[in-house]
Amino acid sequence: MRITRENTSALIIDFQERLFPAMNEKETLLKNTRILVEGLKILEIPIAFTQQYTKGLGETIDKLKSLVPGFAAIEKTDFSCFGAEEYTAFLQHHQSKTIILCGIEAHVCVLQTAVDLKEYGYFPIVVTDCITSRNALNKENAIDRFRFENIMTATCESILFELTRSAKAEEFRAISKLVK
Repeated sequence: MRITRENTSALIIDFQERLFPAMNEKETLLKNTRILVEGLKILEIPIAFTQQYTKGLGETIDKLKSLVPGFAAIEKTDFSCFGAEEYTAFLQHHQSKTIILCGIEAHVCVLQTAVDLKEYGYFPIVVTDCITSRNALNKENAIDRFRFENIMTATCESILFELTRSAKAEEFRAISKLVK
């Protein structure tokens, strides 16, 4: 299936102040996620951010928040983002069918969100170089589960170029510059 910009949105899950420092390979995760967010903005893909129990885990880290003018996060307490009313409204408002997912932790919130989205008729795509967990085994386990559930995976660069579609696209130079 070809991924297009139409009816596509992105969900950035729980990059929070007290959670992020404990993540495995967090600097690579942050670098890739910043590229993804900046690329999605260039391509005008709607982006939602979530925060799990903000009172306990803190706000979204500044290095991601600062990329989005007028930043606002969706508060949740369920591990799956799909249960949050504000996120359901976001999906309906943007008529989203294809959902680009990244975040932490891969084996908990990202996994449960992807499974729920698929179950309810959406097409989730997990960006594997923009997810992690506290340890590598949990991330590997999550990727195995995505495969078992027939949930598509991609890398940051792959998804951005697929959404760009052509070197003739007006966004091509900006996307190319981001991934170099």
